[in-house]
Amino acid sequence: MRLLYTIWCATYFVVLYLFLFPIQFVFLQRDAWKPLAHKINYIWGTLFFIGIGVPVRVDYRFTPEPKGVYVFCANHFSYLDIAAMGVIVKNFYAFVGKSDVKTIPLLGYMFAKLHVQVDRDQPNSRAYSLAKSIRTLASGRSIMIFPEGGIRAPEPPQMVPFKDGAFTMAIQQQVPIVPVTLLNNYRILPDKSPVRFHWHPLRAVIHPPIDTAGMTQDDVSRLKEETYRIIDSELRSAKKVTA
Repeated sequence: MRLLYTIWCATYFVVLYLFLFPIQFVFLQRDAWKPLAHKINYIWGTLFFIGIGVPVRVDYRFTPEPKGVYVFCANHFSYLDIAAMGVIVKNFYAFVGKSDVKTIPLLGYMFAKLHVQVDRDQPNSRAYSLAKSIRTLASGRSIMIFPEGGIRAPEPPQMVPFKDGAFTMAIQQQVPIVPVTLLNNYRILPDKSPVRFHWHPLRAVIHPPIDTAGMTQDDVSRLKEETYRIIDSELRSAKKVTA
């Protein structure tokens, strides 16, 4: 049954995007229309979770202002995290992600047009992505990033140390960091072979923002540690409840 469920989830994911892509393609052709293209991703994610029967339960301890500018930072244990963030964060944001995504047909085109690509093995690419992210924030658009730098945790829900980029850009632009805890995506779609979907309600927490006003680059480590602590504490609490 789990294999059949996995096949259904994967097939529905692809077919649904193929259905929505022509509309999104039109909206990607002009910068002024890109918020609408981003909205298509929200619709896609919402319909996907409905179609696979997974309820999305978000504890909004903070509701972001629709036109507010933030750096959203979340833990990253599963490829499902990307779709989840597209549903639980309703702001117009640019996702900072691996350049490998651009090789995926159609999805890669959308990613290149809407988001910020980074090749984590190339220092120059990382510097470019940081500069582009800063320009994105300056233009009034939020950033969404996984500060672990990819799916790197060997034993979820224990995170690996965060990288500096998210906190550098937030301080440089004096915009708040919003920690986001994705509590159980790694249980729904574990990062292991063979790939299998497991049914669980998706649970997440949007935490109150951390103000960066008045901070300087000397505060990057402190800001990074505070963000890590907030997310880690929530993950540990959830683990105790489910243990």
